[in-house]
Amino acid sequence: MNKLERKETYDNHTFEDIKHINENGIEYWYARELMTVLHYAKWENFRKVIEKAIIACKNSEISVKDCFLDVRKPIISGKGKEEFIEDYKLTRYACYLIAQNGDTRKKVIALAQTYFAVQTRKQEISEKEYSLLTEDEKRFYQRDLTRKGNYSLNQTAKNAGVKNFDKFHNSGYKGLYNGETADDIAKRKGLRYREDILDNMGSEELAANLFRITQTESRLKRDKVDTEKKACDTHNKIGKIVRKAIKEAGRNHARRFANT
Repeated sequence: MNKLERKETYDNHTFEDIKHINENGIEYWYARELMTVLHYAKWENFRKVIEKAIIACKNSEISVKDCFLDVRKPIISGKGKEEFIEDYKLTRYACYLIAQNGDTRKKVIALAQTYFAVQTRKQEISEKEYSLLTEDEKRFYQRDLTRKGNYSLNQTAKNAGVKNFDKFHNSGYKGLYNGETADDIAKRKGLRYREDILDNMGSEELAANLFRITQTESRLKRDKVDTEKKACDTHNKIGKIVRKAIKEAGRNHARRFANT
């Protein structure tokens, strides 16, 4: 199925699949692609939502040009003449404002509101703010931090001599999940082929994995690890330490990390 075709079930992949990243590592979305995902059939109708979002952006005293970049695209009309269609490059905040002004009768709009609300928050939020989030909001927030943490860990692991990243990451999973690899975890969760296990974790489980990731990166740097074997051993050891801490916190929490 094409990534822009209508879906009956939605998750954060719904919006991640149409995300673009420029040469500077800045992420953005195209309005016409977002329109399709949000189940708007006509640009004229979606354009009205964008106009409301632009007004909201102005009222928040944030630069409209920075959030809604006009990018007209050339197309060949039925008569063979080149014409330009209207489109926008959107920031996360722009997408959030669009979701806030969308048709709330659409289920995907509710998901978009949650997803972009969390993603547009500052990376660091206070404990009080975090406690007020819903479970879905906490999950989206933790998933975003985990994704960024994995990217940073990969850079550090590469500098430490890691070439087989599947082996390296599985070393950490084995430590945390009592010997289970990423594939084992996916099978236990009943996931489809190539479905990301991190996208199918609750906020607490993601937090545990984020702790494993950040502590492993810190240890690799502190110990000046310079071989793949040492890096894998370090990742496995940190995973076991996190697992032990979870077990000591309570068996109910430990059960989600394979056999205890």
